[in-house]
Amino acid sequence: MNTNYSRVAVVTGGSRGIGAQVAQRLAAAGYAVAVAYQHGKDAADAVVDGIGGDQALAVRADVADENDVTELFAAAERTFGGIDVVVHAAGSLTTKPLVELELDEIDQMLRTNLRGTLVVNRQAAKSVRAGGAIVNVSSALTRLCTPGYTAYGATKSGVEAITKILAKELAGRDITVNAVAPGATETDMLRTDMASTGDAEQTRRNIIGITPLGRIGTPDDIATVILSLVGETRWIHGQTLHVSGGIAI
Repeated sequence: MNTNYSRVAVVTGGSRGIGAQVAQRLAAAGYAVAVAYQHGKDAADAVVDGIGGDQALAVRADVADENDVTELFAAAERTFGGIDVVVHAAGSLTTKPLVELELDEIDQMLRTNLRGTLVVNRQAAKSVRAGGAIVNVSSALTRLCTPGYTAYGATKSGVEAITKILAKELAGRDITVNAVAPGATETDMLRTDMASTGDAEQTRRNIIGITPLGRIGTPDDIATVILSLVGETRWIHGQTLHVSGGIAI
């Protein structure tokens, strides 16, 4: 592996959707990238192959497991020499009214979305070099408060609180900490969620109908903002940016 890259990123949830697009965009901007995944090994390997094997590596990690996350960061440091950017895009979603959610479904969202953010951000705070950035992925649902997303929305509200407080805790370190809150975005998670309604196409039309910009977002819409936050836009700190085509005004 080439260890001469001046900027290095760790991207969780990097095997698909927003995470995969962020990993690809960071690589195109000259970053070496550690692509973290939990279940999608083939997809993560495909992302790495698309980037180029000397500039990226795939690492399996359960984001809520502190040992896995420690090894993820250690692998990035061993391979590329350090860490400058952490983008935490891993997430879990089950859509049901609260009274219909099983406790193990709630626990899964709490574990991945909330504990995972704490574990990854804790390690990021230890590892990211001065001049670096941490970006967490929240959700426009923290504002929309759509029925069926009680537990998911609660976990993502927690992500935003973690972001704000960590930004203060890292004062003096020259590390920015922000979150992005996407609206409906063309990912496997969205397609699964729409299918669960029983009429995916009508759900798609409904989403487009309430989005002022008149379409569903793309992973690149989100990646573009994240690339700005870790690059030129360093005077933004401790904020959650809603990247949703206006759906969460």
